[in-house]
Amino acid sequence: MAMTITEKILAAHAGKKEVQPGELIEAEVDVALGNDITAPIAIEQFRKTGLESVFDRERLVLVPDHFTPNKDIKSAEQCRFMRRFAREQGITHYFEVGEAGIEHALLPEQGIVLPGDLVIGADSHTCTYGALGALATGVGSTDLAAVMAVGRLWFKVPETVKFVYFGQRRPWVDGKDLILFTIGKIGVDGALYQAMEFCGEAIESLSMDGRFTMANMAIEAGAKNGIFIPDRIVKKYVEGRAKRPYRFFESDADARYKEIIEIDVSQIEPQVAFPHLPSNVRGISQVGDIPIDQVVIGSCTNGRLSDLISAACVLKEKKIAPQVRLIIIPATPVIYREAMRRGLFDIFLDAGAVISPPTCGPCLGGHMGVLAKGERVVATTNRNFVGRMGHKESEIYLSNPAVAAASAVLGRIAGPTELGVEDRQGGQNDAVSG
Repeated sequence: MAMTITEKILAAHAGKKEVQPGELIEAEVDVALGNDITAPIAIEQFRKTGLESVFDRERLVLVPDHFTPNKDIKSAEQCRFMRRFAREQGITHYFEVGEAGIEHALLPEQGIVLPGDLVIGADSHTCTYGALGALATGVGSTDLAAVMAVGRLWFKVPETVKFVYFGQRRPWVDGKDLILFTIGKIGVDGALYQAMEFCGEAIESLSMDGRFTMANMAIEAGAKNGIFIPDRIVKKYVEGRAKRPYRFFESDADARYKEIIEIDVSQIEPQVAFPHLPSNVRGISQVGDIPIDQVVIGSCTNGRLSDLISAACVLKEKKIAPQVRLIIIPATPVIYREAMRRGLFDIFLDAGAVISPPTCGPCLGGHMGVLAKGERVVATTNRNFVGRMGHKESEIYLSNPAVAAASAVLGRIAGPTELGVEDRQGGQNDAVSG
């Protein structure tokens, strides 16, 4: 039977020749992930099993990234609880402050998640790893506890919707714009419990960083997972990073899809998602005059090196508007160091930005940039729900890093072209950045 890439990965991990949508299967998990919010709950549930050790200390990954560096006593206690468990179990991939980065940027960078893997994480944006051609999905803490115990989990095979992107991207349009446009087209429940398979000629030239961004936000359309067919760009990315064997899967030519949606990217301009849904999108030319108070460039969605380079291209030799706070958050220590080596920090600091250590902080209204009542932020994060980044009467506008940077300079939501800045890549990102 012909299968999609998602179905093939599930079949392989369930020890079956084939699976079909709607089927319930039990599958072996390659990587299980927890963070400082979700792992403590899973650890408590794991202890109730009476087992003395986790299923595999090499395949359970623990990353304190949401409230670290610790913002208060409660978060410090959470992290200590996870830290002690990691030491007790001899967890190989435990990342403490100084080594820790935002989990969904860190794991691919470190070669921990690889093509063909089946990955679960107690965080909804675990779907990020689909950019590598892995099947990755978020689960609850109790499901994580079950995998910690036995290394397996039940899955319902999802239907797949195929998104075919054709045409050439316009200047300053990147993966964030493609996924925001897509979510705007189908809605926040448009792919509910479905696999979103991204392909087409416009995807072939998209960088790994752009692919991570798109896969990351599949959950914002309700998807079970977002996934790309691994190609030469993925191969170049994982070579030298991988510490174990991996496998490239691809969809059969005659695989069955719930739907095939074609999108002409040449018609897409930089996108902005208005409050209070990621689907409430408008092209930058349709935004209007909206003054802002803060800009955040970072997160598991857009805190990678090419994102920082894009922002720096816009900010170079410019100052942010006096009423605006600009917060830059490199996603991992490696990205932090490379951005510093390339002189990006000088550009950011000269512009008036503050540079944070890697953290999820402001994205979930935790710390490092919480919003007050009535404040507006342009953020490269993934969610703009009511109260997501602070006060329930604050407003969040989602954009790509270039739009966020231009908005910081002009003090209102705006694109780089308003500053006369030319896209360094002519709308085509470096196909191997990241």
